Amino acid sequence: MAEGDDIPVDHPRHDSLVTRHRIEAGVEDGITSKQGLIAEGRGEAFDYLLGERTLPSADAAARAAAAHLLLARHPVVSVNGNTAALVPDELVALADAVGADLEVNLFNRTDERMRTIADHLRDHGASEVKGLDADARIPGLGHARAKVDADGIADADVVFVPLEDGDRAAALADLGKVEIVIDLNPLSRSAQVADVPVVDNILRALPNVVAHARELADADRAELDRIVREFDPDAALDDAERAIRSGELARRRR
Repeated sequence: MAEGDDIPVDHPRHDSLVTRHRIEAGVEDGITSKQGLIAEGRGEAFDYLLGERTLPSADAAARAAAAHLLLARHPVVSVNGNTAALVPDELVALADAVGADLEVNLFNRTDERMRTIADHLRDHGASEVKGLDADARIPGLGHARAKVDADGIADADVVFVPLEDGDRAAALADLGKVEIVIDLNPLSRSAQVADVPVVDNILRALPNVVAHARELADADRAELDRIVREFDPDAALDDAERAIRSGELARRRR
Protein backbone atom coordinates (compact mmCIF):
# COMPACT_ATOMS: atom_id res chain seq x y z
CA MET A 1 0.00 0.00 0.00
CA ALA A 2 1.38 3.41 -0.97
CA GLU A 3 1.84 6.07 1.67
CA GLY A 4 -1.49 7.77 2.37
CA ASP A 5 -3.61 5.19 0.52
CA ASP A 6 -5.40 4.29 3.77
CA ILE A 7 -6.95 7.78 4.00
CA PRO A 8 -10.69 7.55 3.21
CA VAL A 9 -11.42 9.02 -0.22
CA ASP A 10 -14.38 10.95 1.21
CA HIS A 11 -12.18 12.74 3.75
CA PRO A 12 -12.49 16.50 3.04
CA ARG A 13 -8.69 16.87 3.10
CA HIS A 14 -7.92 13.60 1.30
CA ASP A 15 -5.62 14.88 -1.45
CA SER A 16 -3.81 17.23 0.89
CA LEU A 17 -3.19 14.49 3.44
CA VAL A 18 -2.01 12.04 0.79
CA THR A 19 0.47 14.62 -0.45
CA ARG A 20 1.80 15.31 3.02
CA HIS A 21 2.23 11.61 3.76
CA ARG A 22 4.09 10.98 0.50
CA ILE A 23 6.46 13.90 1.04
CA GLU A 24 7.08 12.81 4.63
CA ALA A 25 7.84 9.28 3.45
CA GLY A 26 10.08 10.72 0.75
CA VAL A 27 12.18 12.49 3.38
CA GLU A 28 12.43 9.31 5.44
CA ASP A 29 13.51 7.32 2.37
CA GLY A 30 16.15 9.83 1.29
CA ILE A 31 14.23 10.91 -1.82
CA THR A 32 12.97 14.33 -0.75
CA SER A 33 15.04 16.97 1.03
CA LYS A 34 13.74 18.66 4.17
CA GLN A 35 13.38 21.86 2.14
CA GLY A 36 10.88 19.92 0.04
CA LEU A 37 8.52 19.91 3.01
CA ILE A 38 8.50 23.71 2.97
CA ALA A 39 7.95 23.82 -0.78
CA GLU A 40 5.01 21.43 -0.45
CA GLY A 41 3.40 23.64 2.22
CA ARG A 42 3.71 26.68 -0.02
CA GLY A 43 2.12 24.83 -2.92
CA GLU A 44 -0.71 23.55 -0.76
CA ALA A 45 -1.58 27.14 0.21
CA PHE A 46 -1.89 28.16 -3.44
CA ASP A 47 -3.98 25.08 -4.22
CA TYR A 48 -6.36 25.99 -1.40
CA LEU A 49 -6.80 29.45 -2.91
CA LEU A 50 -7.44 27.88 -6.32
CA GLY A 51 -10.26 25.88 -4.78
CA GLU A 52 -8.29 22.62 -5.11
CA ARG A 53 -9.62 22.15 -8.61
CA THR A 54 -8.29 22.03 -12.15
CA LEU A 55 -9.22 25.20 -13.99
CA PRO A 56 -10.27 24.90 -17.65
CA SER A 57 -7.17 26.95 -18.50
CA ALA A 58 -5.00 24.42 -16.65
CA ASP A 59 -6.62 21.59 -18.59
CA ALA A 60 -5.89 23.44 -21.83
CA ALA A 61 -2.28 23.85 -20.68
CA ALA A 62 -2.04 20.12 -19.94
CA ARG A 63 -3.29 19.40 -23.46
CA ALA A 64 -0.77 21.82 -24.98
CA ALA A 65 1.96 20.19 -22.88
CA ALA A 66 1.07 16.79 -24.28
CA ALA A 67 1.11 18.15 -27.84
CA HIS A 68 4.56 19.72 -27.35
CA LEU A 69 5.96 16.48 -25.95
CA LEU A 70 4.55 14.42 -28.82
CA LEU A 71 6.01 16.85 -31.37
CA ALA A 72 9.44 16.94 -29.73
CA ARG A 73 12.61 15.60 -31.30
CA HIS A 74 13.97 14.72 -27.86
CA PRO A 75 11.61 15.27 -24.90
CA VAL A 76 12.99 14.92 -21.37
CA VAL A 77 11.06 14.77 -18.10
CA SER A 78 13.11 16.33 -15.30
CA VAL A 79 12.60 14.75 -11.87
CA ASN A 80 13.33 16.28 -8.48
CA GLY A 81 12.77 14.82 -5.02
CA ASN A 82 9.21 16.04 -4.51
CA THR A 83 7.99 14.76 -7.87
CA ALA A 84 9.68 11.40 -7.32
CA ALA A 85 7.95 11.06 -3.95
CA LEU A 86 4.54 12.28 -5.11
CA VAL A 87 3.97 10.86 -8.59
CA PRO A 88 6.55 8.20 -9.57
CA ASP A 89 4.04 6.04 -11.47
CA GLU A 90 2.74 9.02 -13.40
CA LEU A 91 6.26 10.18 -14.31
CA VAL A 92 7.01 6.78 -15.79
CA ALA A 93 3.63 6.71 -17.55
CA LEU A 94 4.27 10.11 -19.12
CA ALA A 95 7.74 9.14 -20.33
CA ASP A 96 6.28 6.00 -21.90
CA ALA A 97 3.35 7.87 -23.49
CA VAL A 98 5.51 10.47 -25.27
CA GLY A 99 8.81 8.61 -25.69
CA ALA A 100 10.67 10.88 -23.24
CA ASP A 101 13.76 10.33 -21.14
CA LEU A 102 13.54 10.60 -17.37
CA GLU A 103 16.39 12.59 -15.82
CA VAL A 104 16.97 13.24 -12.11
CA ASN A 105 18.04 16.81 -11.39
CA LEU A 106 18.49 18.13 -7.85
CA PHE A 107 19.44 21.33 -6.06
CA ASN A 108 20.47 19.45 -2.90
CA ARG A 109 22.44 16.87 -4.84
CA THR A 110 24.41 13.96 -3.39
CA ASP A 111 25.46 10.80 -5.19
CA GLU A 112 23.50 8.71 -2.71
CA ARG A 113 20.31 10.71 -3.15
CA MET A 114 20.64 10.63 -6.95
CA ARG A 115 20.97 6.83 -6.88
CA THR A 116 18.08 6.50 -4.43
CA ILE A 117 15.72 8.47 -6.68
CA ALA A 118 16.87 6.61 -9.80
CA ASP A 119 16.28 3.27 -8.06
CA HIS A 120 12.88 4.51 -6.85
CA LEU A 121 11.83 5.34 -10.42
CA ARG A 122 13.05 1.95 -11.63
CA ASP A 123 11.01 0.30 -8.89
CA HIS A 124 8.00 2.07 -10.40
CA GLY A 125 8.68 0.78 -13.91
CA ALA A 126 11.30 3.09 -15.45
CA SER A 127 13.64 1.21 -17.77
CA GLU A 128 16.30 3.92 -17.88
CA VAL A 129 16.97 6.95 -15.70
CA LYS A 130 19.43 9.67 -16.66
CA GLY A 131 21.13 12.29 -14.51
CA LEU A 132 23.87 10.34 -12.80
CA ASP A 133 26.52 10.98 -15.51
CA ALA A 134 26.29 14.78 -15.17
CA ASP A 135 28.68 15.21 -18.09
CA ALA A 136 27.24 18.58 -19.21
CA ARG A 137 26.25 21.85 -17.57
CA ILE A 138 23.55 24.46 -18.03
CA PRO A 139 25.33 27.81 -18.48
CA GLY A 140 24.79 30.56 -15.96
CA LEU A 141 24.00 28.43 -12.90
CA GLY A 142 26.40 28.13 -9.98
CA HIS A 143 24.69 25.28 -8.12
CA ALA A 144 24.13 21.57 -8.59
CA ARG A 145 21.04 21.93 -10.79
CA ALA A 146 23.42 23.02 -13.55
CA LYS A 147 24.64 19.41 -13.77
CA VAL A 148 22.82 17.51 -16.52
CA ASP A 149 23.46 14.63 -18.89
CA ALA A 150 24.83 15.50 -22.32
CA ASP A 151 22.43 13.01 -23.94
CA GLY A 152 19.56 14.10 -21.69
CA ILE A 153 18.48 17.60 -20.74
CA ALA A 154 21.47 19.18 -22.50
CA ASP A 155 20.30 17.71 -25.82
CA ALA A 156 16.54 18.06 -25.26
CA ASP A 157 14.39 20.39 -27.32
CA VAL A 158 11.40 20.06 -24.94
CA VAL A 159 11.86 19.77 -21.17
CA PHE A 160 9.05 18.96 -18.75
CA VAL A 161 10.00 20.46 -15.38
CA PRO A 162 7.36 19.95 -12.66
CA LEU A 163 7.94 21.76 -9.36
CA GLU A 164 10.94 23.59 -10.81
CA ASP A 165 13.47 26.00 -9.32
CA GLY A 166 12.96 29.38 -10.96
CA ASP A 167 16.57 30.09 -11.86
CA ARG A 168 17.05 26.84 -13.74
CA ALA A 169 13.74 27.37 -15.49
CA ALA A 170 14.99 30.73 -16.72
CA ALA A 171 18.34 29.22 -17.75
CA LEU A 172 16.63 26.50 -19.78
CA ALA A 173 14.47 29.12 -21.46
CA ASP A 174 17.60 31.12 -22.33
CA LEU A 175 18.92 28.04 -24.14
CA GLY A 176 15.87 28.12 -26.40
CA LYS A 177 14.33 24.91 -25.08
CA VAL A 178 10.56 24.58 -24.96
CA GLU A 179 9.74 24.40 -21.28
CA ILE A 180 6.65 22.92 -19.66
CA VAL A 181 6.20 23.74 -15.98
CA ILE A 182 3.76 22.55 -13.33
CA ASP A 183 3.54 25.22 -10.64
CA LEU A 184 0.67 26.26 -8.39
CA ASN A 185 1.96 29.84 -8.18
CA PRO A 186 1.20 31.75 -11.41
CA LEU A 187 3.57 34.53 -10.30
CA SER A 188 6.61 32.28 -9.85
CA ARG A 189 9.63 32.69 -12.10
CA SER A 190 9.13 29.14 -13.37
CA ALA A 191 5.57 29.74 -14.50
CA GLN A 192 6.40 33.16 -15.93
CA VAL A 193 9.16 31.88 -18.25
CA ALA A 194 7.44 28.63 -19.28
CA ASP A 195 6.12 28.10 -22.79
CA VAL A 196 3.38 26.05 -21.13
CA PRO A 197 2.62 26.89 -17.48
CA VAL A 198 0.27 24.32 -15.95
CA VAL A 199 -1.07 26.02 -12.83
CA ASP A 200 -2.42 23.00 -11.01
CA ASN A 201 -1.62 20.50 -8.28
CA ILE A 202 0.79 17.90 -9.65
CA LEU A 203 -1.47 15.13 -8.32
CA ARG A 204 -4.10 16.33 -10.81
CA ALA A 205 -1.92 17.86 -13.50
CA LEU A 206 0.43 15.00 -14.30
CA PRO A 207 -2.29 12.35 -14.78
CA ASN A 208 -4.10 14.92 -16.91
CA VAL A 209 -1.07 15.40 -19.19
CA VAL A 210 -0.72 11.63 -19.48
CA ALA A 211 -4.40 11.28 -20.42
CA HIS A 212 -4.10 13.98 -23.09
CA ALA A 213 -0.91 12.40 -24.46
CA ARG A 214 -2.63 9.04 -24.83
CA GLU A 215 -5.65 10.66 -26.44
CA LEU A 216 -3.46 12.55 -28.91
CA ALA A 217 -1.11 9.65 -29.66
CA ASP A 218 -2.60 9.10 -33.10
CA ALA A 219 -3.15 12.77 -33.95
CA ASP A 220 -1.34 14.05 -37.03
CA ARG A 221 1.30 16.75 -36.83
CA ALA A 222 -1.08 19.43 -38.13
CA GLU A 223 -3.48 18.82 -35.24
CA LEU A 224 -0.68 18.88 -32.65
CA ASP A 225 0.71 22.06 -34.18
CA ARG A 226 -2.72 23.67 -33.97
CA ILE A 227 -3.05 22.82 -30.26
CA VAL A 228 0.39 24.27 -29.55
CA ARG A 229 -0.26 27.40 -31.62
CA GLU A 230 -3.61 28.18 -30.03
CA PHE A 231 -2.42 27.91 -26.43
CA ASP A 232 -1.80 31.30 -24.79
CA PRO A 233 0.49 31.07 -21.73
CA ASP A 234 -0.21 34.64 -20.62
CA ALA A 235 -3.96 34.03 -20.69
CA ALA A 236 -3.51 30.84 -18.65
CA LEU A 237 -1.47 32.67 -16.02
CA ASP A 238 -3.96 35.54 -15.90
CA ASP A 239 -6.84 33.12 -15.45
CA ALA A 240 -5.11 31.35 -12.56
CA GLU A 241 -4.24 34.62 -10.83
CA ARG A 242 -7.82 35.82 -11.24
CA ALA A 243 -9.11 32.57 -9.71
CA ILE A 244 -6.78 32.95 -6.74
CA ARG A 245 -7.67 36.60 -6.15
CA SER A 246 -11.42 36.49 -6.58
CA GLY A 247 -12.72 33.02 -7.27
CA GLU A 248 -13.04 30.20 -4.77
CA LEU A 249 -11.70 32.32 -1.90
CA ALA A 250 -14.46 34.89 -2.40
CA ARG A 251 -17.14 32.20 -2.50
CA ARG A 252 -15.88 30.65 0.72
CA ARG A 253 -16.32 33.99 2.51
CA ARG A 254 -19.98 34.21 1.69
